[in-house]
Amino acid sequence: MFNIDREHPEYAAKRAMWRTYRDLYAGGEQFKEHASEYLVRRQKEPLDVLGERLSRVFYENYLGSIIDWYAATLFRREPLLGFHGNNEAGREFFAKFVEDCDLRGTSLTDFFRRVLIEALVTGSGYVLVDFPRPSGPVANRAEEEAAGWARAYLVDCKAEELINWSHDGNGNLDWVVIRTSHLRQERESDAPWVRETRWVYYDKESFRTYRRTDRGDEPGAPELVDEGRHGLAKLRRVPIFELKVSEGLWLANKAAMLQLEHFNKSNALSWALTMGLFATPVVYSDREWNQIAGESYYIQLGPEDRFGWTEPEGHVYQIAADNLTRLKDEVYRVCYLLTQAGGALTGGSVQSGLSKQRDFTITQEVLRAYGDTVKDTLRRILCSIEAAREDDLSVEVSGLDEFDIGDFSGELEDATKLLSLGVGSRTLRKQVLKKLSLKYLCDVRQEIKDRIAREIDEWCEQPESQGEERWKR
Repeated sequence: MFNIDREHPEYAAKRAMWRTYRDLYAGGEQFKEHASEYLVRRQKEPLDVLGERLSRVFYENYLGSIIDWYAATLFRREPLLGFHGNNEAGREFFAKFVEDCDLRGTSLTDFFRRVLIEALVTGSGYVLVDFPRPSGPVANRAEEEAAGWARAYLVDCKAEELINWSHDGNGNLDWVVIRTSHLRQERESDAPWVRETRWVYYDKESFRTYRRTDRGDEPGAPELVDEGRHGLAKLRRVPIFELKVSEGLWLANKAAMLQLEHFNKSNALSWALTMGLFATPVVYSDREWNQIAGESYYIQLGPEDRFGWTEPEGHVYQIAADNLTRLKDEVYRVCYLLTQAGGALTGGSVQSGLSKQRDFTITQEVLRAYGDTVKDTLRRILCSIEAAREDDLSVEVSGLDEFDIGDFSGELEDATKLLSLGVGSRTLRKQVLKKLSLKYLCDVRQEIKDRIAREIDEWCEQPESQGEERWKR
């Protein structure tokens, strides 16, 4: 029997790391709930003191802000998608798919922004391509479209949900197991909550779904509840697509240790400053001391006795504060965003526009690398859906390479100069006009974008009224 709940050794090794990275990214109450795992206990520190420190714990979340900044900046303009061919029904499907790719009203841009954030946190983001399960046989393609069974949709999967897998000789997935778990309640409002765990096994042609419902302390065995051929069976490929970033671009992995060090140092400094506000009394006396000192008490001293208060001089506090600033700058530096760190390393002086552009060059190159990764994954997914549906369309994915809204004016000027060279190429003219038009109108519906692209193609194919020679000039 196949053990559906068996975990891959690599999965078991990375599970704890993924949880840490998610806590560091999320921050807030999620991080505070697990703060006891990250706050280092001092040598021989009393448990009640540690408990008080945990109750006052705080976390300055630079990593989460950096990852969200990259995702927001990369998708400031939507990717440019083109679906070319004579199949009007196919283009209509993809126009709707771009606006609602997961049957929950999520646009393709918002969906892939979420997948990129997952990749920056855990190293990889996974996308499942699925089709609705037919309830019966269909006579033709029109009936299939009318019933909605050819309506492909996407499901994003977390790294913790892919528990087991295997690759073939070419490095492609041979099979994979996805495990999800959630609380479920029966229709009655007073029914108890039960935890339902589902496993879905995919290979290159088929799938099997298992389910287990835990109602007591003893979990039952997984039961097979569904099986059949999946939507990409005719392509002989597992319907899971991975958006993977390199080790150098895996931001959570680069900054996690620095964030944890900053967390412990900042909390230690905060605790020391708080304790320094409550000065400790000191009594200089040769006789036995058993009096209680406090706001509502008094003490009696002999003629030679002395009384005072101790407080730290503060030199180590300044060193700790300087070290915290350096750690914060290092978090931004390893994430290629040193210009946004603030503080001494950014100079603190007013910069010209050209100087800022040069400082931002490295960050732009990293953004373009993320954009290339997203476009490659998006292209593979759209091409697989097109092949499974047999729409006979060519798919084009571009964009995600400009990150400043002011760049469009410069790009428009460059395009004007290029077209003024008189290069006798209709294809060049069409591609330049479509790229500029779709980039300027990046936030309109995909249906409108497709119509604009077709109209540009038709217009460029027609000679001007004064003749073909004038068009060439």
